[in-house]
Amino acid sequence: MPIFPTQYSTLSSVELKNHLQNKYGFAILVCKYLLRGVNDHYLVETKDKKFIFRIYRKSHRSLEEIRSEITFLEALKSQRIGVSYPISTIDQDQILEFNAAEGTRYGVLFSYAEGLSVSQLSDTQLSNFGKELARIHNVSCSIKLPYERKSYDLNTTMRQPLQSFNPTFENIPDQGLWIKDTIDKVIHKLESFELSEFSYGYCHYDLLPKNFHFDNKDKITFFDFDFLGKGYLVNDIMTFWLHLSLSVTFNKMSQEEADHSFNILIKSYRAVRQLSENEIAAIPYLSFAFWIFYMGYHIEHFDDFSNTFFNQKYVIDRIELIKTLTNKYCHFNT
Repeated sequence: MPIFPTQYSTLSSVELKNHLQNKYGFAILVCKYLLRGVNDHYLVETKDKKFIFRIYRKSHRSLEEIRSEITFLEALKSQRIGVSYPISTIDQDQILEFNAAEGTRYGVLFSYAEGLSVSQLSDTQLSNFGKELARIHNVSCSIKLPYERKSYDLNTTMRQPLQSFNPTFENIPDQGLWIKDTIDKVIHKLESFELSEFSYGYCHYDLLPKNFHFDNKDKITFFDFDFLGKGYLVNDIMTFWLHLSLSVTFNKMSQEEADHSFNILIKSYRAVRQLSENEIAAIPYLSFAFWIFYMGYHIEHFDDFSNTFFNQKYVIDRIELIKTLTNKYCHFNT
């Protein structure tokens, strides 16, 4: 009997352990299924090292996109920038193929980002974060990748996601109208800046604390560049600004503490790379676009990713949160 058509399978961690041992040539003590998220992640441990093995979801990333991500990470590694980087097999392959139930899936073994995620960064950690991010941007503003990744612009982050929103807001039309009206205001506001003067290149586009670790000497390692794409480089500062703003909103820090943290980040970034006042001023509006992009992503990938949490209550709560942040940090009358 043929295998019934499948859209998202889970590879056996037991069989994967054996497969990876053969491919990489080292004894693996642990191969544990770690996270089912945008992609599948496995924790791989040897006698003295840890790795993360990522299996890309077939409907999420093409082979060409993965190759570009690998090229980008190799370029950062060559500059001794703190990133989780791909590990080559015995045969010098960096991307493995798997004949899964839904078709060919691809996997990459990454070095382990030592340390831990930190929610409230110390001044030293903020300074290291800013300097290392600027070094990443010095590479990403000029590198040529073999295959173009997604672009993060006004169309892809707001106008296009909006087209998929109608079914989601059918029973909550007021929230849908607010989203549409605010998208128009944010686009108008962003177009009032000289966007052509903003630094442009490849963004991580998800630089929340869950995607970088600090070790016991406050050395930072960035990871999970899965959403790597072309856009205004200030987007990467925006995502951390958003983390600070959420911390204020949920009473985890004061606005004064958040401003202090942000100023240290900006000062350290500017010690390595230029950042204009207009780019900083655009951050709250770019953060709104960030919310809309990922809401569109949740809708597009509902079957394989967001179905466990993306429901009407989630949407209503998320819109209320976006409203709170927009009302506090965005000013449309100037």
